[in-house]
Amino acid sequence: MRHQSKIAGWSLAAALMLSPVALAPAQAQTTRTPAEAKAGAYSLDSEHSKVTWSVSHLGFSTYIGQFHGVTGTLKIDPARLDATELKVTIDTNMVGTFSPGLDKHLKTPDFLDTAKFPTATFRSTKVVRTGERTADVTGDLTLHGVTRPVTFQATFNQAGVNMVDKQYSLGFDGKAVIKRSEFGITTYVPAVSDEVTLKLAAEFKAVP
Repeated sequence: MRHQSKIAGWSLAAALMLSPVALAPAQAQTTRTPAEAKAGAYSLDSEHSKVTWSVSHLGFSTYIGQFHGVTGTLKIDPARLDATELKVTIDTNMVGTFSPGLDKHLKTPDFLDTAKFPTATFRSTKVVRTGERTADVTGDLTLHGVTRPVTFQATFNQAGVNMVDKQYSLGFDGKAVIKRSEFGITTYVPAVSDEVTLKLAAEFKAVP
């Protein structure tokens, strides 16, 4: 009987911990409504932010790689979205495909030429709301020594206190399609597609 009582006690404790009442305080710390996000300055969390790219490979497959050396800053006020300032820098040497030979080739003058162009940058010039949680972010992308305007379709994920590090955070996803030939990267076009799809995962931390 005593053993059964202990089991019943543990079950009750677990039920209370997982109940909506117990979870409410944690849930209340985040929001998926952009207007409720805190205005201010933010720094990109490089450990949880990536740029994923994909191309068509000879028409047979969609080949995917990533840049994981991404840093940046964001100044944002949900009430004045047009005044948003976003600056991002990508370490082109941090390109990765899980294929050492290909990674090495991508860094040569055939593609990124990382010795000559060790970084790519994006600076926003205009932000336009397109939906409840979406916006078009237009800016100047500098890649391979060439600067051209690019527009990302951004989606707001959520804002609030990160349950792990207890820091106020913002999260976004983004997507854009560019033509690499417009940036002087023409090797194997069109066998390896000229169009490159870029997908962004961005997590920002509030600057104290």
